[in-house]
Amino acid sequence: MGSPLGGVRERQRLLWGAAVLFYGVGDAVTTIAGLRADSAAEAGPLALFALAGGGVAGFLLAKLLFIGVCFALWRAVQTPGRVAVPLALAVAGVLVTAWNLTVLAG
Repeated sequence: MGSPLGGVRERQRLLWGAAVLFYGVGDAVTTIAGLRADSAAEAGPLALFALAGGGVAGFLLAKLLFIGVCFALWRAVQTPGRVAVPLALAVAGVLVTAWNLTVLAG
Protein backbone atom coordinates (compact mmCIF):
# COMPACT_ATOMS: atom_id res chain seq x y z
CA MET A 1 0.00 0.00 0.00
CA GLY A 2 1.42 3.35 -1.05
CA SER A 3 1.55 6.68 0.71
CA PRO A 4 -1.73 8.63 0.86
CA LEU A 5 0.11 11.51 -0.82
CA GLY A 6 1.45 9.31 -3.63
CA GLY A 7 -1.18 10.46 -6.12
CA VAL A 8 -0.63 14.10 -5.19
CA ARG A 9 3.13 13.83 -5.65
CA GLU A 10 2.63 12.38 -9.12
CA ARG A 11 0.55 15.40 -10.07
CA GLN A 12 2.95 18.11 -8.97
CA ARG A 13 2.89 19.72 -12.42
CA LEU A 14 -0.86 20.06 -12.11
CA LEU A 15 -0.41 21.65 -8.68
CA TRP A 16 2.11 24.12 -10.08
CA GLY A 17 -0.33 24.97 -12.86
CA ALA A 18 -3.06 25.60 -10.28
CA ALA A 19 -0.64 27.67 -8.18
CA VAL A 20 0.28 29.89 -11.11
CA LEU A 21 -3.32 30.12 -12.32
CA PHE A 22 -4.88 31.01 -8.97
CA TYR A 23 -2.09 32.56 -6.87
CA GLY A 24 -0.28 34.19 -9.75
CA VAL A 25 -2.96 35.18 -12.27
CA GLY A 26 -6.25 34.99 -10.35
CA ASP A 27 -5.07 36.93 -7.32
CA ALA A 28 -3.20 39.48 -9.42
CA VAL A 29 -6.09 40.16 -11.80
CA THR A 30 -8.71 40.41 -9.06
CA THR A 31 -6.47 42.55 -6.84
CA ILE A 32 -5.72 44.98 -9.66
CA ALA A 33 -9.41 45.09 -10.63
CA GLY A 34 -10.36 45.92 -7.06
CA LEU A 35 -7.73 48.62 -6.77
CA ARG A 36 -8.70 50.21 -10.08
CA ALA A 37 -12.39 50.17 -9.17
CA ASP A 38 -11.62 51.67 -5.74
CA SER A 39 -13.83 48.94 -4.31
CA ALA A 40 -11.05 47.22 -2.39
CA ALA A 41 -7.75 47.77 -0.65
CA GLU A 42 -4.77 45.44 -0.47
CA ALA A 43 -4.44 43.83 2.96
CA GLY A 44 -1.09 42.05 2.62
CA PRO A 45 1.85 44.03 4.04
CA LEU A 46 4.36 42.84 1.42
CA ALA A 47 1.93 43.52 -1.42
CA LEU A 48 1.23 46.98 0.05
CA PHE A 49 4.96 47.67 0.17
CA ALA A 50 5.38 46.54 -3.45
CA LEU A 51 2.40 48.64 -4.59
CA ALA A 52 3.67 51.71 -2.73
CA GLY A 53 7.15 51.37 -4.15
CA GLY A 54 6.43 50.32 -7.71
CA GLY A 55 2.72 50.46 -8.37
CA VAL A 56 1.11 47.62 -10.28
CA ALA A 57 4.43 46.72 -11.91
CA GLY A 58 6.06 46.43 -8.47
CA PHE A 59 3.19 44.30 -7.22
CA LEU A 60 3.45 41.96 -10.22
CA LEU A 61 7.23 41.75 -9.88
CA ALA A 62 6.95 40.91 -6.17
CA LYS A 63 4.38 38.21 -6.93
CA LEU A 64 6.59 36.75 -9.68
CA LEU A 65 9.64 36.79 -7.41
CA PHE A 66 7.73 35.07 -4.62
CA ILE A 67 6.53 32.32 -6.94
CA GLY A 68 10.10 31.98 -8.23
CA VAL A 69 11.48 31.61 -4.70
CA CYS A 70 8.83 29.01 -3.93
CA PHE A 71 9.74 27.11 -7.09
CA ALA A 72 13.45 27.25 -6.20
CA LEU A 73 12.65 25.92 -2.73
CA TRP A 74 10.56 23.13 -4.27
CA ARG A 75 13.45 22.21 -6.59
CA ALA A 76 15.99 22.27 -3.74
CA VAL A 77 13.98 20.08 -1.36
CA GLN A 78 14.16 16.50 -2.59
CA THR A 79 11.77 14.91 -0.12
CA PRO A 80 8.16 13.79 -0.57
CA GLY A 81 7.06 16.73 1.59
CA ARG A 82 8.04 19.19 -1.10
CA VAL A 83 4.57 18.73 -2.58
CA ALA A 84 3.45 21.13 0.18
CA VAL A 85 4.99 24.08 -1.68
CA PRO A 86 2.80 24.09 -4.81
CA LEU A 87 -0.14 22.75 -2.82
CA ALA A 88 0.02 25.66 -0.37
CA LEU A 89 0.31 28.20 -3.19
CA ALA A 90 -2.59 26.64 -5.06
CA VAL A 91 -4.85 26.55 -1.99
CA ALA A 92 -3.90 30.09 -0.97
CA GLY A 93 -4.50 31.23 -4.55
CA VAL A 94 -7.97 29.70 -4.68
CA LEU A 95 -8.87 31.27 -1.33
CA VAL A 96 -7.60 34.77 -2.06
CA THR A 97 -9.04 34.79 -5.58
CA ALA A 98 -12.43 33.70 -4.22
CA TRP A 99 -12.22 36.35 -1.50
CA ASN A 100 -11.28 39.04 -4.01
CA LEU A 101 -14.17 38.04 -6.28
CA THR A 102 -16.53 38.25 -3.28
CA VAL A 103 -15.28 41.74 -2.48
CA LEU A 104 -15.57 42.82 -6.12
CA ALA A 105 -19.14 41.51 -6.28
CA GLY A 106 -20.00 43.81 -3.39
